[in-house]
Amino acid sequence: MTTQKPELTPTVEDLEAQERRLVFRQFTHDDAWALGSLLVELARERQAPVAIDIHRAGQQLFHAALPGSTPDNDAWIARKRRVVERYGSASYLVGARFRAKGTTFEESSRLDPDTYAAHGGSFPITVEGVGVVGAVTVSGLPQLQDHRLVVEALEHFLSRA
Repeated sequence: MTTQKPELTPTVEDLEAQERRLVFRQFTHDDAWALGSLLVELARERQAPVAIDIHRAGQQLFHAALPGSTPDNDAWIARKRRVVERYGSASYLVGARFRAKGTTFEESSRLDPDTYAAHGGSFPITVEGVGVVGAVTVSGLPQLQDHRLVVEALEHFLSRA
């Protein structure tokens, strides 16, 4: 019998390093389709009941709802994406920054939790020399797994570019 090692929670520094590393040279409609399709492929391999969304400049460029996902996942996507749009950082990182200060996003952000959720799964689409132009978001797994799925897809996608 193999024993599973507990999942290590990334530090704020680890999460910030991910954001510095995962930057695009450009981000087109075709890139959104390719990244979204890669996420669908990864999620299907794992039979993950997720919804996937990619927005750029206020426009939805990609959306997929896999078996087992629900309308609630779309609501979570919107709330997590709004955190990325407001803070310019991954939704998981924003929550981690609040936790590192000994509080929570819900207690201290002064933002409506029905509109904003600093839970893992939404990651900024950052373009070199431009900044954050959008977000790629997954919802349906525990928040750290949502975050890791997006990061894995970004790492794979950007390694091919």
